[in-house]
Amino acid sequence: MYYKNQVISYLQSNHILALNLDHALAGVGKGVTNQIETIGAGATRALYYTSCFTDEYQDVCQQQKIEDIRFTLGVTRLLRHGGVVNDMLKIYFEQIFWHKTHEQIEHIQELLMAVNIHISTSYLTGHGFALAAASAVSVGRKLSTDIAVVAGRAANTAVGIAALYGVVQKAADSANRLRSAHSAYYAALYTQELEMMYFLIEPLFERAGALRAQWASDRDIADIIAKMIR
Repeated sequence: MYYKNQVISYLQSNHILALNLDHALAGVGKGVTNQIETIGAGATRALYYTSCFTDEYQDVCQQQKIEDIRFTLGVTRLLRHGGVVNDMLKIYFEQIFWHKTHEQIEHIQELLMAVNIHISTSYLTGHGFALAAASAVSVGRKLSTDIAVVAGRAANTAVGIAALYGVVQKAADSANRLRSAHSAYYAALYTQELEMMYFLIEPLFERAGALRAQWASDRDIADIIAKMIR
């Protein structure tokens, strides 16, 4: 449930929860009306939707409609379950640790203890350590700062639909970057209807170099976790 209220407040301030999601995100074209970056992204997305009226750009229109639906699914999951940030972290760490041996996990734990980071779990299994690592990162200072920054980017209510599209566009751009950089993690998030929520943790992942973990050594993984927490 970490950060649920902050994220919901952010979505509310950007008109995402104040509007009917089915119509606001899927019924585009009825209205085109934070900060310059968000408004600019929203205006661009709204402009792209004009392609829906031309035969040659139907692929662009269809892609955006799919992204809108996927974003709606992510927000719905947030509202129903709350812990989307922790869920995304658990999925990430499960991918890292599922094939690790007991000895490798113990070694990573020791490397973290050497830098005064203690991640304890009753069972040194991949699943158990993934849950413990996700929990540790969720309450860490770095993620707390990132979520606070995201939640602080509230749009002026006057910009209306442009703010909404701006958030959706940033979420889509983030998801597309993830798909290119780490297709397995993207696919795992997609299965759980979470890939369009990745933008919430992308700054943390970029700073920690988290997406390189798929090729990383045990020491590198310990370093990534340390950077995520501190």
